[in-house]
Amino acid sequence: MKVAIAGAGIGGLCAALMLHARGIEVEIWESAAEIRPLGSGLMLMPQAVHELMELGLGNQLATLGVDIAAMCYFNRYGQQIWRDPRGHAAAANAPQYAINRGLLQVLLHNVTTDRLGAQAVHCGKAFESFEPEERGVLVRLRDPRTRTLTESRVDVLIGADGIFSAVRSFMYPIKDELRFSGRMIWRALAESEPLLDGRSAFMAGTRRQKFSCFPVSGSLHTRGRALLSWVAELQTGGAVPPKAEWNRRVDKALILRAFADWKWDWLDVPGLIESSREILEFPIVDRDPLPRWSFGPVTLLGDAAHPIYPTGHAGAAQAILDARYLADCLQSCSDPCEALREYEAERIQDTTALLLRHRMNGPEQVLQLAEARAPDGFNGSVQGIEEAELRRATQRFKEVAGINPERHMPN
Repeated sequence: MKVAIAGAGIGGLCAALMLHARGIEVEIWESAAEIRPLGSGLMLMPQAVHELMELGLGNQLATLGVDIAAMCYFNRYGQQIWRDPRGHAAAANAPQYAINRGLLQVLLHNVTTDRLGAQAVHCGKAFESFEPEERGVLVRLRDPRTRTLTESRVDVLIGADGIFSAVRSFMYPIKDELRFSGRMIWRALAESEPLLDGRSAFMAGTRRQKFSCFPVSGSLHTRGRALLSWVAELQTGGAVPPKAEWNRRVDKALILRAFADWKWDWLDVPGLIESSREILEFPIVDRDPLPRWSFGPVTLLGDAAHPIYPTGHAGAAQAILDARYLADCLQSCSDPCEALREYEAERIQDTTALLLRHRMNGPEQVLQLAEARAPDGFNGSVQGIEEAELRRATQRFKEVAGINPERHMPN
């Protein structure tokens, strides 16, 4: 069997490594001219870390990332609402790492070229179309700069090319528009003294205005410092910005005005924003769940299949789990098309539930409870909110996301 993967992001590279580990030949086609370390921070949930450890990457993750012990929720006054243990602190069978997204992608790319050979990864080749054949599929790719066309005949094509997936667009050319939440986020990195216990992530604010932050550098953590990945979020309304405006740099003044009075005894939010070198802007968007991902020998993976709001930090983990289940199915089924149907049946229900849960603000329902019961803050303790309510609010999300330690994890 030979498999082609469109997209050399985290999901596509993990799929390549997992397929290779199962003795399946893989080639990867990436539209970008080179793999560069882009992005700020992301959270790798324990079940995703478990899969990367199975690939032999445990030591590298422990060096690059920070082992997160808790997710803490605060109101806009910096008062703690709830502390939710994570990773080993929650008895999971793997850590929960916060890590720089770009460095993780570069790590996966380097390991892929080491194990599969540099010839397995083709940069500067954008997916254009596919054509099912009697056995397998003909894939057409085009160099965006020279317009040169390349064809490849393989047994299976995996579209792992992100939220703007060209493979998905070829499958669903109409009525598959982006859905804008009406909210924008701004992301940046800033070096700082460690916050809280140095191993906690936090989220603060309300449904209309939030600020979240977590440390992402293992090397700085060992030296008593922190590289903080922060995300500011505001309700803006209007239409989704055009693709050309995504990931654009913005003036700090825009964010500083909105968070000017967010100064707490344990964090000066405006000061953290001011110390950041570059702030990038993104809309919070997704797409409606698809009725199916697979058409004959072609399927989708990760954000190409189920783009999810970034607010719960679940996207990367779900792409890695997609890769694991897809690799298992292709290894165990003699018919590739049957394997893709089996993979879809296993994953589509869970990821659809997670996508819809994110539209309901996922774990951020804790913030909504505090805003409703104590809009002006509280004195000494979380007044008017039972601990059981807070636990249920986070538990619902964790069950759907598969990050409960008691939930079965793949063997």
